[in-house]
Amino acid sequence: VIGVAVKHSLDTIKKDGFISMAVRSFLATLLVVSFFEILPKYPVGVSEVHFILGSTLFLIFGAAPAAIALAAGLLIQGLFFAPFDLPQYGVNVTTLLVPLFVMAVLAKKIIPDHVAYKDIKYSQALKLSVTYQAGIVSWVAFWAFFGQGFGSENLMQIFTFGVAYMSVVLLEPVLDLAVLAGAKTAHKLKGSLVVDKRLYAAKV
Repeated sequence: VIGVAVKHSLDTIKKDGFISMAVRSFLATLLVVSFFEILPKYPVGVSEVHFILGSTLFLIFGAAPAAIALAAGLLIQGLFFAPFDLPQYGVNVTTLLVPLFVMAVLAKKIIPDHVAYKDIKYSQALKLSVTYQAGIVSWVAFWAFFGQGFGSENLMQIFTFGVAYMSVVLLEPVLDLAVLAGAKTAHKLKGSLVVDKRLYAAKV
């Protein structure tokens, strides 16, 4: 996971420059901390259901800034708001980053090169969201099986968590499109350091 994150970061620096990646990572981190601390979260089964909005972060800031933000946001949460989560930091980071990187790969197939992210359809946003949320559920299930085995109670808790978490899929694509609709009107952001170039432009 670290190797993939480093590769994405180096590619982003090469394409957009270090300052742009640093600014986007900082802004995305602020959003991630806000998501963790302000948006609703519910203990369900083996974990908690969060509104992480991974696909939104990816579409606005790009894969590398989103990955840095998720890792930094988890660390800030553990250091200042939920120290009991720190021992699970490595588990939590992989749970959020692996699905992000898978989603970034699939995005190249889901969204044609000639389409800017601001112009994607609901069906494309839904596919990204399903990919990310299903990835989180899969990784949580993996760690739950690894730590607690295949007992019936654990299976039921994993199933309950999975059903609850996938319900986020119903909301996240709508939020993605709402944010992207806002981006369409914010023309001053085009070509700026604060968003991914692909948000406003087709792939070159």
